[in-house]
Amino acid sequence: MRMHQLFTPVLFATSVVAAPAFADDSAAWFENRNVLTQETGEGIYNAVCAGCHMPDGQGATGAASYPALADNPTLEYPEYAVMLTLHGQAAMPPLRGVLNDEQVAAVVNYIRTSFGNNYPDDPATAEMVAQTR
Repeated sequence: MRMHQLFTPVLFATSVVAAPAFADDSAAWFENRNVLTQETGEGIYNAVCAGCHMPDGQGATGAASYPALADNPTLEYPEYAVMLTLHGQAAMPPLRGVLNDEQVAAVVNYIRTSFGNNYPDDPATAEMVAQTR
């Protein structure tokens, strides 16, 4: 019997037994909206966004690619940032169950006016967020 024929069933059995321990539990990360109590855009950014997009908004590349928010022309339109914040995309989880409408508007407005972004006009509002939900 060849060595790989012996190890293949052992590796398969090990992975099947270990699978529940490594199951994707990301849906549970944001189930309780009461966990996030920050209300300012900066506080929300630091609590939720900075871990991936970095404290300075420069983004990061590692297990996934997290785009830079600094000097980002796509933030000119608040609707785009609101949609991404609520519904997520790629490695970014949807935050609609974590943040209320006021919190989403606050963090979007913070990002749009920080990190070299200068988009104070046409700010995101709670009403805009509610319509996008």
